Amino acid sequence: MTTAPTPPTPPAPTDTAATASPTAGPAVSPAPSPAAIGRRLSVVADQTPDSPAPAGCNSSSESTDVLGEASRPRKAAAAKAGADIRGEVLLTLAQLRLATPRQLKALLLPRQQGTDHVRRALRNLLAESPALVGRTNRAQQSYWYCTPAGLAEAAASGELAPTTGRTTGKRIAASKTGLREHSLALVDTVIAFHRAGAADFADWPVEGAHPTPAGNLIPDGVVLLADGASAFMEIDRTMSYARLIAKLERYDAYRNAPASGRGNAARPPRSHWQETYAGPPLQRSFPPVLFVFAPAPRRAAPDTREAVFHERARNVASVNYKLTVATTTVPLLTKTGAGKAVWRIVGKGHGEEHRTLATLPKAR
Repeated sequence: MTTAPTPPTPPAPTDTAATASPTAGPAVSPAPSPAAIGRRLSVVADQTPDSPAPAGCNSSSESTDVLGEASRPRKAAAAKAGADIRGEVLLTLAQLRLATPRQLKALLLPRQQGTDHVRRALRNLLAESPALVGRTNRAQQSYWYCTPAGLAEAAASGELAPTTGRTTGKRIAASKTGLREHSLALVDTVIAFHRAGAADFADWPVEGAHPTPAGNLIPDGVVLLADGASAFMEIDRTMSYARLIAKLERYDAYRNAPASGRGNAARPPRSHWQETYAGPPLQRSFPPVLFVFAPAPRRAAPDTREAVFHERARNVASVNYKLTVATTTVPLLTKTGAGKAVWRIVGKGHGEEHRTLATLPKAR
């Protein structure tokens, strides 16, 4: 890859073949999402003028079947189209591990009608040598992820948190439906928070290890909210209620883990969660744990699973005292918005009342 800016594409010749083509010249690049500004890698499109896009891409863009001189400028334009957002696409895939073109469009180009511009950026990254992204096709849907070369490129930008130990996007894409759909449900949750202005999509570390005496707690994600507070995120599609409660108890163990380090007279020892989430003067309480229930085949509806979880989770000793736990469903979250009153608090005395994120009670 080069670090030079993309040179302007010469206009297509005005001969008969070029005039007959439906794609006579590149369209003006749409403006990326405001959250994407500043997350740009110094990567540009392939400079080879007649380098074709890889065959088999699932794009709705029109193409010509006539080869010749008139088609070469259009091929170059197609290769370079999307170069303005390929840095954001690469960083987003590196962070979220797996996404569809529709999801990437929702995050990076929310005002765009179609996914063509994102698909061109993906093909642009795929055409690199070595390829920076990979793709898996299932049931007429394409799933995109970063290759090792793409992860290295994203890490070199300095804008990506360490991802050591996480499940890779390639493994998720090649896995059975459950793991793949779980990851996509997490991305849908990220989109809902981003659209509502509740959190930037860049502020979602996933699968980070949190030490407890009984072993590491690994949340599906941790979101940095717009008000500066954090929240743990758990996505459920098919997990048994027993495992969900066990995960909740692991949060309790993390909350109660002893302080580590020696400390000093001015600063006593702190536990991992205090060091990570409480802030320098320890002014923030333990982050809320948010469960989002997603649809899954041959499973009860998300709202049914949510109700059963409430019945069982309210018996965990720390819930509604040292732990603030709230739930919602993917359908409600995507329809209403993450910043609206879509969160049900787990615990005795709360019933089925829904609250906003801002009005969730603080853990003691």
